[in-house]
Amino acid sequence: MDKVKVGVIGTGIGSFHIRAYQKLPDVEVVAVVDLDPKRAKQIAQQYNIPRYFIDYSRLLKLDIDAVSVCTPNFLHSEMTLAALKAGKHVLCEKPMAINAQDAEEMVKVARETGKKLMIAFCNRFRNHPQLLKRYIEDGELGEIYYAKTRWLRRKGIPGMGGWFTTKAMSGGGPLIDLGVHVLDLMLWLMGNPRAVSVTGATYNKFGSRIPLKEGTFDVEDLACAFIRLEMGTSLFLEVSWASHIKEDAGINLSLFGTKGGAELWPLRIYTEKHGCFVDVEPRLEEVSGYEAEIAHFVDCIVEDKEPMATPEQGLEVTRILDAIYSSAETGREVVL
Repeated sequence: MDKVKVGVIGTGIGSFHIRAYQKLPDVEVVAVVDLDPKRAKQIAQQYNIPRYFIDYSRLLKLDIDAVSVCTPNFLHSEMTLAALKAGKHVLCEKPMAINAQDAEEMVKVARETGKKLMIAFCNRFRNHPQLLKRYIEDGELGEIYYAKTRWLRRKGIPGMGGWFTTKAMSGGGPLIDLGVHVLDLMLWLMGNPRAVSVTGATYNKFGSRIPLKEGTFDVEDLACAFIRLEMGTSLFLEVSWASHIKEDAGINLSLFGTKGGAELWPLRIYTEKHGCFVDVEPRLEEVSGYEAEIAHFVDCIVEDKEPMATPEQGLEVTRILDAIYSSAETGREVVL
């Protein structure tokens, strides 16, 4: 086929998408959308994109193949559905939607239209998780029976008073912002098992104390959850935008298997060889998850392949997030 023609809706995280698309010789970014006309024009000029709009519906009328949806969370479902119905393939930023009901509709329409819908879980595409996935698939960790993951910040509340901290627009705080990344990454590494039950808790201890000149802060700043998965596996999750810790912890994952264990970041494998404990620390240069993710999405379009991050997997993550928030609100376990 000729060059894959792409439009990008949203110029925040969308700028990362634009740069990654433009590194591919078989892709052309033909238009960008932003509600701020000055911002839309600036980005179009900066990246030599021929057209820009403030109304995404005008983008969908163009003769393009695919769209990246990189807008605030509450717009993901609306824009993705419109793009799919307009005959475009879609790469939708995480979270897939702010609730499972919207995510279910996105899956339904993607399958009905036959268009690709890939969820932008970029951390799957970084080289450390990719190598760990190969270790797991080769059976070197044995049966994984327990896992834990966290992404903790000491000080990192984004956009105070804006859409990030307004539940109606974001769907929640660090759980849906950061937790969605580590939850998906862990489920993917473990073979995408279904969740059986969830017990969660959320806290707003810092954001509510910060005076706002305008806007809202009605989301959590820390969340934790215990998730039971099928086949008896269990997973513990904790995330925060603000907490009294030594330093920002970043993404941290631990997997416990019958033959070996593993940690990220960096990747370390713990096992036994010839009656001795052995620690393996592969030496890898970090690779941009965005670039590998975008290249994979384009390849799926060109080769007519199923994306690695399917809409059904995005839906499962969204169902778990919903269940954590529900459990936190009711103080009870949620059975899925």
